[in-house]
Amino acid sequence: MTVNLLDFDAAGLTAYFAELGEKPFRARQVLRWIHRFGQSDFDAMTDIAKSLREKLRQVASIVPPAIVSDRLSDDGTRKFLFDVGGGNAVETVFIPEDDRGTLCVSTQAGCALDCAFCSTGKQGFNRNLTVAEIIGQLWQANRALGADPNGDRIISNVVLMGMGEPLANFENSVTALRLMLDDNAYGLSRRRVTVSTSGLVPVMDRLRDECPVALAVSLHAPNDALRDELVPINRKYPLHDLMAACRRYLEKAPRDFVTFEYVMLDGVNDSDANARQLLALTRDVPCKFNLIPFNPFPASPFRRSPSPRIRAFAEILMNAGIVTTTRKTRGDDIDAACGQLAGQVRDKTRRTAGGVFTIHEEKLQ
Repeated sequence: MTVNLLDFDAAGLTAYFAELGEKPFRARQVLRWIHRFGQSDFDAMTDIAKSLREKLRQVASIVPPAIVSDRLSDDGTRKFLFDVGGGNAVETVFIPEDDRGTLCVSTQAGCALDCAFCSTGKQGFNRNLTVAEIIGQLWQANRALGADPNGDRIISNVVLMGMGEPLANFENSVTALRLMLDDNAYGLSRRRVTVSTSGLVPVMDRLRDECPVALAVSLHAPNDALRDELVPINRKYPLHDLMAACRRYLEKAPRDFVTFEYVMLDGVNDSDANARQLLALTRDVPCKFNLIPFNPFPASPFRRSPSPRIRAFAEILMNAGIVTTTRKTRGDDIDAACGQLAGQVRDKTRRTAGGVFTIHEEKLQ
């Protein structure tokens, strides 16, 4: 069985090449071929010795997840479905804008956190994705979009905000992040790579220490009672602990603020009183708010807040001096909007009586 080189960051590839009796600069060369040039054929790596190419053909491979479908929205959003085996498929979304191109990447087949308003969570959870399956989404998207390694980037920003909780798959997510940041691979700025979390407090501290990038927190409620219902992980890591973790994260973050994601649910979390509670909650955390109009999915009990209500909510935050944006609904005609990603997941989860999944919790500490 061959080794998939997409599973290695620079340090891992260098160590593997040392086992093969090869010098570190050879690993850097191959890293550039794989990620900067999107090459999977060792014979095409023309500045590498023929003997090494022959050796790699026998012991290694470059195998990203296969594209099952590639759908284009009327607004230019593009959704890829990737086969990750075992009857599972994950979704990745590319969102083009005038000043950037953002790829929304999945880190798990499903999600164990079961947020009440999220289609992915309702699919259940199967497993963590490998490094190759995470970085392979970026590798494949670059090729599908026709990226020119010598031209301007088509994908300028990456967010780990697709299917799954990135911090519940910490090691593989961080290895993929290191590849995104590596100048011999994708060379993205830490400010242009964002990890979104529902609030796994101990792992937020690990990310700050090991690979600080921009941070987004799926907040969605201004008090513990409501957040316990909407985001069940709050029962383990309540808002007081989460806000403290955000303040600690900013000590080493590449941006001087946390982005709080807040889905707007009609009559649930969208009142003027809720907005004022948010201001009190976050008064000691430099932050921006990104309000997300709820994107409905089958069997959901929630409705999207009306546009006037979203505007009134945003005005309260902005009048207090908080930068607040309302996310444009993109790709909803192909079910690619925020909260709609579902893919295909063979659920292996079991719930506790309190409704919180207990998958791999021992690894979060």
